[in-house]
Amino acid sequence: MHDCKICYAKENSVRFNRSTAESWKNEIVRPKDLTKRIPKHEGIVMFPSSHDITPTHLSESITMIENILRSGNSLLIVSKPNMECISKICETFTDYKDRILFRFTIGSIDSDILKFWEPSAPDFNERFECLKLCHGLGFQTSVSCEPLLQKNVEELVNTLSPFVSESIWIGKPNHLLHRVWMNGHGDTETIQKCNELLAWINDPDFIRELYFKYKDNPMIRFKKSFRQDFSKL
Repeated sequence: MHDCKICYAKENSVRFNRSTAESWKNEIVRPKDLTKRIPKHEGIVMFPSSHDITPTHLSESITMIENILRSGNSLLIVSKPNMECISKICETFTDYKDRILFRFTIGSIDSDILKFWEPSAPDFNERFECLKLCHGLGFQTSVSCEPLLQKNVEELVNTLSPFVSESIWIGKPNHLLHRVWMNGHGDTETIQKCNELLAWINDPDFIRELYFKYKDNPMIRFKKSFRQDFSKL
């Protein structure tokens, strides 16, 4: 497990006593879920929703993806992508390109920034190569920049957009200080980094510039956290 400092799933697991901040990173598979019949749903099914796809349990993830697709569902695969995993998924499900949309979490093109907030997740280069692979193979691609981790949004968008066929979602970190504390990262450095991030991402000048730069770009979509600010402009 990537054990990200800002992980919402880890926070929920700790809050509801399903794990501790220390044990969260230990991956556990529920075997009975692998044999469940997945019904046909309206809209698109997201997988995974509370974990990521890692080499340790890649085969189980592929089984779940197959179960979802076999029922006729369209599938949104959400991941901080690992090349071993994504290349295998692309190879296995090449006949389902019209029903698979990849959405990769890339909050910054700076691997040092990613390493701080998402210490065990792939670096930027690996995530970017996964995005280019899927796009080049003809899969539908999108990116989640939620949370946005770098102030230079134009650099981020310009780097990623040539390999995105669907959308780039941009959002703020939610409940940041509470979340990192719940996730066991209440150290001085992390709190300082949180305050620095919150200062620029909530700056009215930054929000105004972001809105007017991308309000007419159909590829850029903003999460509720930014839309609330835009409504006040």
